Amino acid sequence: MSSDGLLQNGKDGKGGKDARKNVVIIGGGAAGMSCASTLAQHPDKFKVTILERMSVVGGQATSIPLDESKYGTSWMNDGVQGGSPAFKHTINFFEKYGHKQQDVKLQVSFGQGKDSFWTNCFPSHLVDQFSGDIRKFGKVLKIIKYTMPVLGLVPIRIMLRMFFFNKEFGDKMVFPLIALFLGTGNQTANVSCAILERLFDDPNMKLWDYDPETLLPNLPLMVTFPKLESFYADWAADLKSKGVTIRTNTDVVSILKRNPKSGIVLQTAPFDPEDKKGGGDGLGMQNKNAPVTTETYDELVMCVLADDAKKLLGKTANWKERFVLGGAKFFDDITITHSDSDYFQKNYETRFSDDLCAKPKSKQQEEQIAFAKNESTGPDNEAGGYRPMYYTHSYKEDMHKIEMAFDCTNYQHQFRQDPKEPPAPHKSPVPYENHVFQSIFLDKSNSHLWTIDQIDESKIIEKKWWHQLGHRWQHYVRVVPNMMFINRPGSDTHTTFAGSWTLVNMHEMACVSGIAAAYRLGAEYEVFDDFAEDLLKKYLLISHGVRYKGGKKKV
Repeated sequence: MSSDGLLQNGKDGKGGKDARKNVVIIGGGAAGMSCASTLAQHPDKFKVTILERMSVVGGQATSIPLDESKYGTSWMNDGVQGGSPAFKHTINFFEKYGHKQQDVKLQVSFGQGKDSFWTNCFPSHLVDQFSGDIRKFGKVLKIIKYTMPVLGLVPIRIMLRMFFFNKEFGDKMVFPLIALFLGTGNQTANVSCAILERLFDDPNMKLWDYDPETLLPNLPLMVTFPKLESFYADWAADLKSKGVTIRTNTDVVSILKRNPKSGIVLQTAPFDPEDKKGGGDGLGMQNKNAPVTTETYDELVMCVLADDAKKLLGKTANWKERFVLGGAKFFDDITITHSDSDYFQKNYETRFSDDLCAKPKSKQQEEQIAFAKNESTGPDNEAGGYRPMYYTHSYKEDMHKIEMAFDCTNYQHQFRQDPKEPPAPHKSPVPYENHVFQSIFLDKSNSHLWTIDQIDESKIIEKKWWHQLGHRWQHYVRVVPNMMFINRPGSDTHTTFAGSWTLVNMHEMACVSGIAAAYRLGAEYEVFDDFAEDLLKKYLLISHGVRYKGGKKKV
């Protein structure tokens, strides 16, 4: 064992016994950072170490540089872009470090062509066609709510058949809507009805209210996130100042022991994600030639994806952990950040057209059409004009499978606002041919369907692969209800699990899961908002099987 490992094995560096609980957190994403931040409020009780294999913390919440002279800004967030105003913990962390989210009125474009297109900006023929299904959908959401958990476990595709919804209503409206906003991708048909109902009804999870006329409400309020690279850097600097050790470029090679007698014994090695030599491929494989260090801790918090956690635990995993962690299914997706406006216009409805617009049936719909034509402002003086931010494209060969896309120039606030004078609009509009887009191609086993080859290679800014959770109904039978049986801090395994995969794939849920892990280890929860506290309370009951006993009020 190295001297570094001995130092961490209960020593205070002066030859004496360190009475603090020695906690190691594997993974420096939202969950790991939230856990460390909560533990760091008690420097007399916890010694905290974060091990992160990448060169920066933040996980999927990353930013990339852009050519400001061409695109109108020097950066953009590429993995996590925004969310709901209900993301209280996320926003609290932003504001704590002087970063500010910005409000945006959400505009969405689903499908293509008169028979498949619909939007939340103006009336469409598809919404008219399925008006009866839309109203019935609201009634079914109530049935699901009151028959939990039985109907809640049924896959969406089965529920749509059970209640005799039109097949095209599911293919063209329900599946694209859920896929886009929950990141469920091509597994949307297999998502449980519980998640569908929570998306529309749960105050802690819903992104918008159900609209009985249009399904998705007109221009709902969302938020775009500040520069995540800078935010996470500031967060990490603060945690280090409070005594938290953050070791980036550090790969956890294996976990050797987990028991009350020996504690947590693991091995680490240096990791360079850019290194293509020495046995590392830059995509997650350990560099076989790197020196290995053995280290010991008292408690382990695994803030990595379920399949990675299962792999790391290896032979130390018990049957419960193998069963639960093995139930989470992940898929490999690729995001192409580019400026190919021709490709975008070919595959999506990017501009208002009278052919796409249905005849208005109310004064409100007349106002929506005027707004879309840029003839008037919208709610709260929103600048007029149809400028979608989110898009979906369904494959004719299989309508259950889609591509997702973002017009980041329309969505992210820094393309429109002067960072020195927020939130007042300042910048001149970026020419459409210089808009920055993201096209997301889901599940590489379906790559034969992708339109990725249509993108002009010379206009690609970045390519990035992601390993994403599929919110299948099996996840809510096998994984979610059994998390409480494998979260065992201070017990036989001294192990706690955190990450958005433990419930639903949202940045906010990752933060809450990390805070919950720290709470289970004995840290106090700092109450800053009743709504946020209620979400933590629910999460602790679902994922840990414990009742929240209250926290301390924020000073």
